Amino acid sequence: MSIVRYDTNARMSQAVVHDSTVYLAGQVSDGAKDVAGQTAQILKQIDDLLAKCGTDKTKLLSATIYLADIKTFGEMNKAWEAWVPAGMAPARTTLQAPLAGPQWLVEITIVAAKNHHG
Repeated sequence: MSIVRYDTNARMSQAVVHDSTVYLAGQVSDGAKDVAGQTAQILKQIDDLLAKCGTDKTKLLSATIYLADIKTFGEMNKAWEAWVPAGMAPARTTLQAPLAGPQWLVEITIVAAKNHHG
């Protein structure tokens, strides 16, 4: 059994790889002011973390999406659906939840399989 942690601090790791499964911490955006922009930035961060861990979005297993306001579901989905490869959508849950700071409108957690060669 192997466990590798990426971008670790005293509180958490941004990614943990256990054998051939990649677990990402909840990702938030520090730049954009709207849900579509935050979602796009978060998905880019997810792409970067998955690459660092030796995998990519074609290996998504599950996603949990937290919205500060469920009324923004459609706006988030536009960015999400443009990002997810056709026919490769993960099991997904979306819910409304108070996020850790008022500047955050979206938080996304991902679990993915690791590429065998990575």
